[in-house]
Amino acid sequence: MSLTRTRAGALAVAAAGLLFILYPATRPWSDETTMAGATAAMSSTAWVASHLFAMIGFILLPLGLLTLPEALRHGRGSQLALAAAVTTWIGAGLTLPYYGAEDFGLHAIATRVADGQTIDLLDLAETVRFGPAAVTTFALGLLALAAGTVLAAVAIWRSGVLPRYSGLPLAVGFALFLPQFFTPPAVRITHGVLVGIGCAWVAITLWRAAAQSSPRS
Repeated sequence: MSLTRTRAGALAVAAAGLLFILYPATRPWSDETTMAGATAAMSSTAWVASHLFAMIGFILLPLGLLTLPEALRHGRGSQLALAAAVTTWIGAGLTLPYYGAEDFGLHAIATRVADGQTIDLLDLAETVRFGPAAVTTFALGLLALAAGTVLAAVAIWRSGVLPRYSGLPLAVGFALFLPQFFTPPAVRITHGVLVGIGCAWVAITLWRAAAQSSPRS
């Protein structure tokens, strides 16, 4: 195993965990069912930053999981780990366009409303968020990410190389990613912490596996 490559993967997963914590923690939580609340939230720089944190996290997580098959190459889960990495890549690819629309599209519209232009922000936000193609790819992307992290957890469990439970918090966090959108802000922030913890545990596991497999002088 390449020590540098695996540790880079561990750092990518750890950074993704931090970003998934920052995403709900820094997101504006005004009442988006009202024009004033939606405008205040979506026109703010915190809206752009928080959603950008999530998007970078979705990129870094699959990058980090690419090193998992190598970490498990002496165990029984290497092929499953490869499937996990591929599935999370697909999930991230399907999810990111929706986040881009949320981040940059709604922000641009809300900024015009904040400047006094006559635009029905609530109707436009509904259209952006719940257009058939957008919401379908978003849901499929998050389901693929959930499936990928579950596959990673199963691969770790079966491997006999890494701690059996180390992938479970990440899998649970991503299994709950879609449902958490329908919960209050406090629950969504807590969910971000859960995903962050799951990423951190996998990152620590990969880092230690790299250290244990590196040649001793």
